[in-house]
Amino acid sequence: MRPYAKLYLTRKGERAARSGHPWVFGEEVTAVDGAYETGDLVDVCSDKGRYLGTGFANDISKIRVRLLSNNANDTFTEDFWRRRVRYAVAYRRTVMGETDFSCCRLIFGDADQLPGLTVDLYRDVLVAQTLCYGMDTVKDVIFRALVEELKQYGVAVRGIYERNDVSVRELDGLMMNKGWYEADFLPSPGSVITEIEENGITYAVDVENGQKTGFFLDQKYNRLAVAKLAAGRRVLDCFTHTGAFALNAASGGALSVTAVDISAEAVAQTNANIRRNHREDRVFAVQDNVFDLLTQLSEEKRHDFDFIILDPPAFTKSGHTLRNAVRGYKEINRKAMKLLPRGGYLATCSCSHFMTDELFRAMLRDAAADAGVCLRQIEGRQQSPDHPILWNVPETNYLKFYLFQVV
Repeated sequence: MRPYAKLYLTRKGERAARSGHPWVFGEEVTAVDGAYETGDLVDVCSDKGRYLGTGFANDISKIRVRLLSNNANDTFTEDFWRRRVRYAVAYRRTVMGETDFSCCRLIFGDADQLPGLTVDLYRDVLVAQTLCYGMDTVKDVIFRALVEELKQYGVAVRGIYERNDVSVRELDGLMMNKGWYEADFLPSPGSVITEIEENGITYAVDVENGQKTGFFLDQKYNRLAVAKLAAGRRVLDCFTHTGAFALNAASGGALSVTAVDISAEAVAQTNANIRRNHREDRVFAVQDNVFDLLTQLSEEKRHDFDFIILDPPAFTKSGHTLRNAVRGYKEINRKAMKLLPRGGYLATCSCSHFMTDELFRAMLRDAAADAGVCLRQIEGRQQSPDHPILWNVPETNYLKFYLFQVV
């Protein structure tokens, strides 16, 4: 006899669970057998009572159950969580290699069968974000396992910083907070600033105040792709954040790089990273609104750049604002295409899951038509493999990145 309450699903919910999707929505639950509280483990079953999986229950959230396993023999002891952590770390060691492993995403939520949990490694600091109530109850076991697993690879973790300062936690019944995680297996963490190296470039990462968990790790290899095309070019890096694309372009031999961001803090961080990498001679950070800057350059019919990089924040985080987001993406891409000379290069991307690859490509075709140019595709890329994509979980597939020559 299994010790968990049972939730019975609609045919639609059953199909989703059988396909491997880990989310059970509230409207897909038809009946409940047994009592449970938020964060408890429950079984989900077909309407005929056939076992489909076990996961964390939450009546507060729209996602009623986040499935962990479809193996009825699994027992959710400490060994279960340690095994999941071991698999996640071993995967990163394989796909990132020894050099890039020191700065990568170790746990990517559902893609690692650890729903709602993100953990990034920045050399000697882990940054964690927990968005699932059930995962929050077992994070001590997972954090301890991560520290011990990393130690085997020579990584001495000096602290785990929790970035639970996002409002989506409240949708799962969790409080917002951030700060160092206190535990007997961790030393005194010290500074919230750590230095990392990526693609041969060094950055200071502020794990307390930086966007997301402190740095955008998912563009690691896309930055290398930009560097390969940058030699001898005049580059405009839009929405630069910490200057990562700009510095990669400079590393690739760009003649000059102008890095633009509307945030004064982002420009200050970019300038610090420029100095850190001794690129003051060719990388220049400017505070400006990218939309306004592209408009001004277009109106003045200036063609100062032959390589433009567009790495905007997500213009939409829901399906309700998608139409406006498409207009925003099209506007910046059309203007960039018009500014580039024939033979110039464009790197463009979207980090919104709701802006699907099909929509993004259609937008780019429309923008090119309006700009009166043709696009010669060089590469179509996605997020780096430490952010793995599960084909049966479309939400894990979010980053679209394209390199074009404008002809």
